[in-house]
Amino acid sequence: MTQALSQNALARSRGHALVNLEPTPFLPRLEALSMENDWYSWSGFKAPGSIDDEELEYFAIRSTAALFDISPMTKYRIRGRDAEAYLNRLTPRDVRKLKPGRVHYTAWCDDFGHVLDDGTLFRLGYQDFRLCSQERHLPWLLDSAVGFDVLIEDETTAVAGLALQGPTSFALLSDAGFSGVERLKPFDIGSFAHAGRDVLISRTGFTGDLGYELFCAADHALSLWDRLWEQADRHRLRAIGYHALNRTRIEAGFIVANADFVTAETALREDRLRLPDEIGLDWMVDLDKPNFNGRRAILAARRDKTLKHMLVGLEIDGNTPAPLALIYHRKKKEAGLITASVWSPLLKKTIAIASLRRPYGTEITGDLWAEIYALNELGYTKMMKSVRIAPRPFIKLSRRTATPPMRT
Repeated sequence: MTQALSQNALARSRGHALVNLEPTPFLPRLEALSMENDWYSWSGFKAPGSIDDEELEYFAIRSTAALFDISPMTKYRIRGRDAEAYLNRLTPRDVRKLKPGRVHYTAWCDDFGHVLDDGTLFRLGYQDFRLCSQERHLPWLLDSAVGFDVLIEDETTAVAGLALQGPTSFALLSDAGFSGVERLKPFDIGSFAHAGRDVLISRTGFTGDLGYELFCAADHALSLWDRLWEQADRHRLRAIGYHALNRTRIEAGFIVANADFVTAETALREDRLRLPDEIGLDWMVDLDKPNFNGRRAILAARRDKTLKHMLVGLEIDGNTPAPLALIYHRKKKEAGLITASVWSPLLKKTIAIASLRRPYGTEITGDLWAEIYALNELGYTKMMKSVRIAPRPFIKLSRRTATPPMRT
C-alpha cells in the first residue's frame, strides 16, 4: 500500500495521474483465490492471466470444470422495431435465420469489406439482441444505425459474465439447481431463476469443449459465483486465467481480434487489413441475404482474385511453441507469420495459427518452415522447424455437442 501511494504521489507531482484497472463484479472472489498475482488489462478491466498453476488450469478445462470471468467482454444490447433489419445490414450472416433463444458467431466489416471485429450475437427476443465482441464499437454501431428505429446500449459494466467450461460443467450446473439446463443444445439460450432474478445461460464457449456462459446483473454476480462454487469440491471446479483459456482456444482453432488479425479500426497500415475470406470467415458470408456492409468489396475480391492472405492451422515439429515466428518456403522465401502457437498436452504436438501470403496456403502448401528463436540459458538458439498445414479445429470433442450432455 505504501509503495502504491508513493507511486501515485510521484505521478501527481509530475502532472500525471495513474489510472487503475476497473474491477469486475467477480474480482473479490478471484483475488481471494489468486496465488500468482498475475493480472493484465482486458479492455481496461483487471483480469487474471493465471490464478494458480497454468497447467492445472488447462487440465481443469479438459478434465473437470473451469470458471473464467468474461465480464470485460464488450456487450451491446440492441432493441427496437428495426433491430433485425439493422443487424442484417451490419453483419454478413443472415440474422433472419437466427431464432429467438439462439446464438450465432458472426463478424462485421467496413464498407471496404475489411473485418472490424468478430463476436457472438444473442437473439433474446424477436427484436431484442445482445452483441458481444473483443473490442469496443459503440460509435461505429451508432453511426451504422442511422435510419433504423433501434436503441443501442453498452451493457458491459451492467452485465456480469462467467464461462463455465469442461466435461463436468453440465453436472455442476445441474447439481447447483439449474433444472432444465440439460435441454440446451449447442448455441441455445435459456433463462433460469437465481436469487429472485434471472440468469441467462447459453451453451457456448471459447474452448471447443462442453461448456456454458452465464450472464446476470452485476449486483447478483457474487451470489451466482458462490452458488456455483458450492459444487467446486464435488466437480473439481477450478478458477482459471487467460493463459489456460488461450491454450484451449488455439486447440479449438478459434481466432482472437488484434492477435490473429488486426481489426480495421486499429490497423495503422493498409496491408494489415483483412477481408473475411483472408481470416477463415468466408463461410459466414451469406450472399443470398440483402445488402450488408462490405458485400460489394468482398464479391469483387472473390471475382477478381485479389485476396492476398490466408489464415491456416499448422503443426510444428518439436515441442517449442513459436508465437510470432516467421514462416518460410524452402527456408528462403518469407511466406507469412505465426499469430498464435502452443504445445498441446491433449494432442502431444506443437500447433499454431498462421497468416500466410497467398498462394501459400492455397496452391503452395508444402516445404514450409518456421524460424524459431528459443531462449536457453540466457541465449537464443535459432531453429528451423518443418511445419505442415493442418485443418482447424485441431481437436473435436464429441461431448461438446452431445445433447443431453453426459454426466461425468
